[in-house]
Amino acid sequence: MTDRASPPTRRVVEILDFLARHPHDRFGVSELARRTGQSKPTCLGIVGTLAESGYLVRDSQDKTYRLGPSLISLGHIAQESLRVSPAAREELRRLSSQYDTTASLAAIVDERITLLELVGPPGSDVGVRAGQSYPFAPPVGLMFVLWDDDALRDWLAREPTIPLRTDSDRLDRVVAECRATGYLVERQTAGGRRLYALMAGMSNTLPQELRALLGELISDVGERVYLPGEAGSSRQKHDISVISAPVYDHYRRQAMVVSLRIGRALTDAEIARHAKGLMVTAHTLTVQLGGH
Repeated sequence: MTDRASPPTRRVVEILDFLARHPHDRFGVSELARRTGQSKPTCLGIVGTLAESGYLVRDSQDKTYRLGPSLISLGHIAQESLRVSPAAREELRRLSSQYDTTASLAAIVDERITLLELVGPPGSDVGVRAGQSYPFAPPVGLMFVLWDDDALRDWLAREPTIPLRTDSDRLDRVVAECRATGYLVERQTAGGRRLYALMAGMSNTLPQELRALLGELISDVGERVYLPGEAGSSRQKHDISVISAPVYDHYRRQAMVVSLRIGRALTDAEIARHAKGLMVTAHTLTVQLGGH
């Protein structure tokens, strides 16, 4: 990270980020200035320039601003540069429709887990959006390294985001079974549901207070992983958060992760049916990347 930050640029980013967090609302200059901690003249100059370029839209009647159409093309170009093609988005739409839930595609961008695309049923809101990112360090990010020994070793060597304990025997079993099946199943827990919401947008160096709180939520690598037959009868239902599978590039390296958000209880047979459809999508996306 560079120390040569630009305060004027930061102020522009603050306004865009604020409006992105409120995509259905419009704000006047006074409120924008107050909500972003800027002076009104500075804010007025920024939003005026952004509106002239189409990055914001100004309502001439009530003099409020919202995100503009130039950001649409900019976002599509950014996705294309990260290898999220229209064909990939269509595959996520197909997967989402097949299971009536949200399908997503994520990758490691600039050493952070970044959500590249998200497709869900009409009217659904999973509380995250494309472009959000999270620190890539234990215990977060296992699905991005699970299928590569070198990547897994490097990831485990990173400074953890929270204090950790590691059950090596269970982690070895998680690695072996997930590689055998080709997918990863994560349990849905109260702590897990809060984890990503707390970490979204955070830097890799978290405040000590937040580290302590997260340590109460999850403190073991692979703790949230569910292994079929691990608890009770195969007919028993288990609260499942997400099922994920790797996408590979032409170097035979994992490039992305495609995930199916579950958010409800499934039997082992139901988990397997969801995973089957997910892996078809993972294979198709791999082929689209020219991967193996």
